[in-house]
Amino acid sequence: MKFKEFAAGVLTGAAAGLVVKGAVDRANSAVPAEQVLKTVKDAFKKEGPIDGSWIVMKTEPFTNNVISMNVYRGGVSRIKNGVLEQYEFAADAKTGTVVELVKN
Repeated sequence: MKFKEFAAGVLTGAAAGLVVKGAVDRANSAVPAEQVLKTVKDAFKKEGPIDGSWIVMKTEPFTNNVISMNVYRGGVSRIKNGVLEQYEFAADAKTGTVVELVKN
């Protein structure tokens, strides 16, 4: 085997490894909490103004029947017809999808 062929094989393997590592890192990464909160606030703003909002920056485990995932917990408050409404939500940390919404 010539050195050029060996070096080409090593470089090709290293490049493939970097591509696979990048794909795995993207698949395991979480959506930033700020982005999740912005998405939720934007959805509420379609129905009217909001008063306040919050989100916990650290994820926590969540189970809904047979589905388990890490979620961000947060909340939104607004005044509707002169009455304060408060909502709490749980959003999937990987996708940002709201998986639970409870009116308090």
